[in-house]
This record gives sequence, structure tokens and C-alpha cells, in this order.
Amino acid sequence: MLGVFLLQSQSGPSGGKAAPPRPAKAVSKKRDEDASTDVGEGADEWTAAKTLVKPPDQLELTEAELKEEFTRVLTANNPHAPQNIVRYSFKERAYKPIGYVDQTAIHFSLNGNLILKDSDEGRRQSMRSAVSEKASLETSAVISEETEIKDEEGTEDTQAAGEEEAEEAGAAEEAEAAEAEEPPPPRVKEQKLANQFNFIERASKTLNNPLRERACQSEPTPCKNFSATANQWEIYDAYVEELQKMEKSKEKEKTKAQIAKKEEKKKGRKLTSLESQSDDITKISKAAKIMERMVNQNIFDDIAQDFKYFEDASDEYRDQRGTLLPLWKFQYDKTKRLAVTAISWNPKYKDLFAVGYGSYDFMKQSHGMLLLYTMKNPSFPEYVFSSESGIMCLDIHNDHPYLVAVGFYDGNVAIYNLKKATSQPSYKSSAKSGKHTDPVWQVKWQKDDMDNNLNFFSVSSDGRIVSWTLVKNELVHTDVIKLSAEGTTMQGPEGLQLQTLGCGTSFDFHKKIDYLFLVGTEEGKIYKCSKCYSSQFLDVFEAHHMAVDSVSWNPYHLKVFISCSSDWTVKIWDHTVKTPMFIYDLHSAVGDVAWSPYSSTVFAAVTTDGKAHVFDLSINKYEALCTQIVVAKKKNKITHIQFNPVYPVVIVGDERGHITCLKLSPNLRKMPKEKKGQEVKKGPEVEIAKMDKLLNLVREPDSTAGK
Repeated sequence: MLGVFLLQSQSGPSGGKAAPPRPAKAVSKKRDEDASTDVGEGADEWTAAKTLVKPPDQLELTEAELKEEFTRVLTANNPHAPQNIVRYSFKERAYKPIGYVDQTAIHFSLNGNLILKDSDEGRRQSMRSAVSEKASLETSAVISEETEIKDEEGTEDTQAAGEEEAEEAGAAEEAEAAEAEEPPPPRVKEQKLANQFNFIERASKTLNNPLRERACQSEPTPCKNFSATANQWEIYDAYVEELQKMEKSKEKEKTKAQIAKKEEKKKGRKLTSLESQSDDITKISKAAKIMERMVNQNIFDDIAQDFKYFEDASDEYRDQRGTLLPLWKFQYDKTKRLAVTAISWNPKYKDLFAVGYGSYDFMKQSHGMLLLYTMKNPSFPEYVFSSESGIMCLDIHNDHPYLVAVGFYDGNVAIYNLKKATSQPSYKSSAKSGKHTDPVWQVKWQKDDMDNNLNFFSVSSDGRIVSWTLVKNELVHTDVIKLSAEGTTMQGPEGLQLQTLGCGTSFDFHKKIDYLFLVGTEEGKIYKCSKCYSSQFLDVFEAHHMAVDSVSWNPYHLKVFISCSSDWTVKIWDHTVKTPMFIYDLHSAVGDVAWSPYSSTVFAAVTTDGKAHVFDLSINKYEALCTQIVVAKKKNKITHIQFNPVYPVVIVGDERGHITCLKLSPNLRKMPKEKKGQEVKKGPEVEIAKMDKLLNLVREPDSTAGK
């Protein structure tokens, strides 16, 4: 660099003359001065001692510590991934950390456009490229052939050019004239190639939703430690028990088949091979029942529509009178010769009702049956139970709707459990347990006793009212009261005077006062009794001239009850007054009477001439709003009637074993009309006020006469 600098200093400015040369001594002297000054300045910098600048808090390390190497390992773990995730182990019953945590973190991902050659799309693209290459080769070959031909023609033309110059001159003039007259040929559009260096590519990308993990943990399943030792004797005993069970089941099947064969032989018909086989349909019973209901709903669709939606519009022109619309008819082949002796709706399932079958002809007593029908399937009963003696009454428990108490013609009472798959009753009385000696005419469930034992009452023609309690899988009886007929004594042996007992036919318990109940008798009297007194009655009503077939408290008014009898009358009573409030003569023996659940003034009665009568005292106190023939046959008689607790229908039973369902028209279930600006009062208080108003109208003449 120094030499270059000297050369530059010797050369003059560009474009000027060269400077005159200096003497050699002057040059050497100048060189020494420059060298001495340069070396002196550099020597000061190199010779000066180097001082290290240290921060005040720096550590002072030894040579060994400075030479010590520290290794740092770089891993691919995700620093943001959690390291303390735990899960509950049901096996070890403790929370355990997860051994593997996903450490991958995706920073960039791009979907490629590469396609495998062996795939279908790859084969299609390779075929397209091969075809295009083949076409381009063919076009290039054709172009090369055309150029060769043109070259050959050009050489021939040059040879004959001299000869044809004269001719071409004349021909050119003619061609110019012809071209001027003819139109020019159409231009062929050239295909434009895309500029590969001038293009725009557009793309859009949506935001990726962040990944989330959800997990739920259930409570640990209860575990129990079980340990047992199995030796040869225990295994042998288990096999023996299984063999015994199989033998017992085979014996039962044989006995059933023998009994069935005997019954069929009596009827004069032989069993076929298909009938003799016992088909086990327990696995498909639920599905078959649903299918049966669906088929029945399709068959009786018009009746179901009438039950749900039909309202008789002609009631507006009937002057407050109504009608009963027949809906379904329930019948069973094995109950054709039996009479309907009892009907009761299920308190929980409002479409289900129980029917008891027996006979009121005491000279023609046979077996009995208990059937449970539902309005969803009118073609076949849901439950079927048969009994040796005729069923005369039944009642379903309010809190346990699967328990049905039944009274028989032979004086026994029983309880059927619908949950059990047996055809026999779960509990039944016997002569040892104190059964009645005459037919049981009515049974009623009561509230549980002090020990929370189920109990019910029964009344019979033997004059006893008995309380039955379920204690340790047996029925325990307690005589509550005995009905004694006043003024009737019999001459016994050795001159003893024996007092005759009254024959109870019906009874009903008060809806609010637990201990108070009414009993109707064959003599036509109604006794007001209490559970607390077993030797005397609270009151006696000279109600009817013949047997009291039914007695029932009003569901709303605490003082009012109704009774019916075979003396053709229906009477409404106030239990604080000895005389009836209302008396209705229906011109035929009255089999049953029932209050409606929706009004305190509406009741219905059935007579033996096949008619059903519906009354509403708030509309007409003197005659029925509806009197309609339900059974057309002369020899057939209606025996019982019951209102549905929810739907506007009643069910009626007859002596041929048929149950008829009837819908009440709007006039028979009138509710108070809504007025503008006023709220319609509803509830038990309104119903009690309606009945009180009627009772006051009846009592007014007596009170004025007394004054």
C-alpha cells in the first residue's frame, strides 16, 4: 500500500504536465521522515499494556473452572405441552399420571398436488400426456415433409425461371386483374399462447379452529371382594340342584299337557301337534303387545278419533239434554256365560280397568275370572286370571296399583299381584283364617295401619264386616262389626232366643273421615258405622224396601251420599237427616249408581231393562238429562257402571260378560260458562257450593213449616 501511495504522489494530475523530478537526497529524506512518523505512532499503540475491563459483579474463575465443559442437550419436546395430566385408575383406585404426552407442534402444513403414478388419476394424466406428445410428433413430421417438398420445387423453378419469365409477366397481369375481382380468403386465427412469466395465483385460507379436548369421568363402579373355594363336593351339589330343577320343569310341562288333553277330550276335540307344544314367547311378548296395539289402533281408528275429538254439535238444539256415544265393546270368549259383577278403574293408569266375572244366579254357579282391559287394545285383555269360585267384587289399591283385592262367592277374599307372572292369587283367605260363610259383596282398600301393613275391609251376607291385614305373607282377619237385625229373634234349642244378623250387600268409606262408613243391607236399611265401635251403630236409615245394591259418598260434599235398590229407586241423602233429599223412580230395578268425578251434582245409574240414566241436579232436579238403551237384548241386563276419573267416558257391564264404553255428550258434562272480564271459579269449593244450594232449596219447606 505504501508503494502505491508513492507512485500516486509522483504522478501528476490527469490531463496536465509531469512535475519535474526531485533530487535523490530529498526523496530519501522525505521517505525517512514519513517512515519515522508512521512507525512511531503504531509503536505507541502496540507497546502500550492491554487493560481488561471487567464488570464489578463478574465471577473470578480458575484455569480448571474455565476449561470445564458444560454439555447442553437440545430436545424436540413441546415446551407448552402439559406434563402433569392425571387420570383415575379404577384398577388401582388412585389418580395416575399419563405416561405419554403428545409433543408435536405443527407450525406449517400445505396440501400437495402430487399424485401417485399407480393411482387412477395418475394413469389418466399419463394417458393424456402420451396422447398430446403423439399429436405434437405427428404435426412436426407433417411440417418437415412440407418443407422438403417446397425445397425440391424451388430448385425446379430456378431452372425453368428463364423460360417462363415472359409468360409470368403476362400471367401476372391477368392474376392481378382476377384478384381485384375475387374477395380475399378468410384469415385463420392463430392460437395465442399464455405468457408463462406473467400470471397471478390467488388463494385463501380460513382460520383453523383451535383443537379442544373434552373428557368426562363417571363415578367409580362399586367393587366387592369375593372369595370362595370350590371343591368337588360343591361342584357336584350344584349339578345335582340343576338336574332337579330341570326334572321339576319337565314334570310341570307334562302335567300341563295332560290337563290340556283332558280338557280337549271333554270338549270333543283332539289336540294337534302345534297346540300341544308349549310356545315360550316371553322374549317377544313386549314387542308383540306393541304390535297388537298398533294393529288395533289402525282397525278402530274411527272410534279412537271419536273418543279423542268428537263433540256432538246437536246438543245445542236438544234443550239441555244429552246422549251417550258408543265407542268400544270389550269381550272375551271364555266369559260369554258369565256376568260382569264388578268394575274398577286403575288409579294410576287411566286407560286400564279391572273387571270381575261371576254369576248372580245362585242356582247356576261356576268358575270366575278377573280380566284387566285397556282402551288401547279392545280386542284382548292385558291380564287374565281364573278362579274356582265366581268373583263378586274387587278393588285396586291407590298407592300400589298392581294389587287387586277380590271377594269370591264362596266367602273367601284374595289379593292378586299383577307384577307376578302366576295365575294364582298372592294371598288368599281360608276357613282357618276366618273367611266369610256367605258371598262377599264388596271389598275396599284402606290406609296402612300403625305398623305400615296393607289392609282392606270386606262385607258379606253373613252380617260380618271384616278387616284383613297382610302380615308376613298371610291374611289376618279382625271382625269390625256385626250387623244385627232389630226386632228379629229366632227360637233356638232349649228355648234360647237367637238374634238374627243382617245381610250386608254394599258399603263405602267416607272420603275425609277415616273411621266413618256406610253399610247397605238386604233388608233395605243403611247403617252409619264407625271403626271405633263394634257393638253399636251411629245411625240407621230406613232407606229402601228391598236390598240396597249400592251406596256411595259424594266425592266433594262431606255430608251427601247416594243409594240405589232393587225397589226401582235412587235416593240422595244428607247423613245428618233421616229422610232423603231427592228420590228418583227409574221404573226398573237399579243395579248400580256412581257419582261423576268432575261434578258434585252429576251421577249415573243403570237399570235391569238395559238403560243408562245420567242426572245433573244443577240443571234439572226432577228427571234425567239422558236415558238411553245400552243393551238391546231382552234377556240381557246391565249390572254395573263406572265413570273414568279423567276422560269423559263411562263403562257399563252386563250379564253376558260384555263391557261397553260410552262417551258423554257436552250437555252431560257442562262446565260454568266464561263471562267477559270475570274469571271462572273452579275447584271443590265451587262444587260444594252447588250442592249446598240444592240442599237449601230442599230444606226450605221443612224450615218454614217448623216456624
